[in-house]
Amino acid sequence: MPVHNEDIALIFDEMADLLEIEEANPFRVRAYRNAARTIRNLGRELSGLVAEGEDLTRLPGIGSALADKIREIIATGHANALDKLHKDVPASLEALLKLPGLGPKRVKALYQDLHIKTLKQLESAARKGRLHTLPGFGAKIEQRILDAIQTDRSQERRFLHSVACRYAKPLVTHLQAGDGVRDVVVAGSYRRGRETVGDLDILVTARQSQPVMQRLVEYDEVTEVVSKGSTRATVILHNGLQVDVRVVAQESFGAALYYFTGSKAHNIQVRRLGQQRGLKINEYGVFRKTQRIAGKTEKSVFKSVGLPFIPPELREGRGEIDAARAGELPKLIERKDLQGDLHSHTHATDGSASIETMAEAARQRGLKYLAITDHSRHLTVAHGLDVRQLHKQIDAIDRLNEKLKDITLLKGIEVDILEDGKLDLPASILSKLDLVIGAVHSQFHLSRSKQTTRILRAMDTKYFTLLAHPTGRLLEERPPYEVDISRIIDAARQRGCYLELNSQPQRLDLTDTYCKLAKEQGVLISINSDSHGPDDFDLLDGGIQQARRGWLEKRDVLNTCSLSRLQKMLQATMG
Repeated sequence: MPVHNEDIALIFDEMADLLEIEEANPFRVRAYRNAARTIRNLGRELSGLVAEGEDLTRLPGIGSALADKIREIIATGHANALDKLHKDVPASLEALLKLPGLGPKRVKALYQDLHIKTLKQLESAARKGRLHTLPGFGAKIEQRILDAIQTDRSQERRFLHSVACRYAKPLVTHLQAGDGVRDVVVAGSYRRGRETVGDLDILVTARQSQPVMQRLVEYDEVTEVVSKGSTRATVILHNGLQVDVRVVAQESFGAALYYFTGSKAHNIQVRRLGQQRGLKINEYGVFRKTQRIAGKTEKSVFKSVGLPFIPPELREGRGEIDAARAGELPKLIERKDLQGDLHSHTHATDGSASIETMAEAARQRGLKYLAITDHSRHLTVAHGLDVRQLHKQIDAIDRLNEKLKDITLLKGIEVDILEDGKLDLPASILSKLDLVIGAVHSQFHLSRSKQTTRILRAMDTKYFTLLAHPTGRLLEERPPYEVDISRIIDAARQRGCYLELNSQPQRLDLTDTYCKLAKEQGVLISINSDSHGPDDFDLLDGGIQQARRGWLEKRDVLNTCSLSRLQKMLQATMG
């Protein structure tokens, strides 16, 4: 069974979690977390690098011990070190760690004091009121845990788009290599760029359908064949991802691609337009009575109802039909429009590379400027910078700018917004920077009113440029904190500051709907990688996709500006 980067990253994440429960050396825990991040964001599969004899220790944050474990996982599918941890810490505790509000310390207390190992045991103890007797717990936390368990139970399993992509691309390549295969396209929510996907819908055109079906079920990552017919099959991959493959006729390919891309709300609206013209639209084509008049291409489907082509990212039934009819569809932003990145970290805090290495990686990807924005001192887990350390980094950036070519470094900081709305560092040092990113990294459970007021106070300070990952969510791990984003967007407009669209796959924060709201309010968005290593700049592609879902155009994005224009805009926020 092939081992993907995500499989290795999950093992390292679990090891970090279990080591935290054991209260192991924080540096050891951090090493596994950084390695998992590096592995997830690599552009190539580690299995390929190992097969080619590449030195894994050249990768950021990967030492010889971690390299050995990676090779072991690729060869055997598991890690002995994790097996040893499971002898002391039950594997079932991993499910507890995924619940919001249950960090390693609380999970350890539940295990040691109440002998709780599973979600079922946790729910039973919470319902009996046994949790709030423990130190660090309370009645509110007990209720939050019950709510989280119910939410977890009601949600279908979904996969981050970035994870689904890791499995979709090699499967598409595998199917395309079949004899007589012409087109292989992943449709559904994956094609629309949704943050998470429940399954993969793949459409194929080919001379014959049976060889495609057989090639699918013989794919080495398929662990279960749910069904297999002459033109359709459903399989489950080893990571639990369901894949539906359909072979369609060439003359119906556009109609099928349109139909299975969705969304349902969008398709219903277009079908109604067709009905008004006496047309029937389905996955086989566009018909006037029994005559097919369109369907070979998606453009022909749209043209049949008097519409221009609507990009897949917009097909959510949120006004795109009216915009298309009025000739007002946005010219969506593209990756090539980005001139720079305004959020990155180095090994001075929780990054894995030097300033110069990060600058070179950004330059290689066509960026003209890069803001170095390490964490401030309050975020102790990331070894945030104090005033003296930041002074030192400012000087280092000035020296580097004198010798760098084709890229300019901007001096910044990701400063914590404290509970009272103050910034973590004094104005005397913030005034020496090109930009200040404010971020919430603690006290996620404040009420909606208090959290909103906290952020608004921070935005009112003299030196405030950009609000990072504005809702604080981590997809499939932590819900957004309670905050009135509409008020935050309005405040950004009034104060002349900006909001971030964070491209980290687990964040993609802002959401598409809030991006659209910011656009309508005239608030510029900065699409940033929040990079912690050189390969993380490739994550900007995911940020661009999210921005497109939010209707953003080049003019709506701060870091599409030239360096000279950007510097003037940043100076206005720092004056």
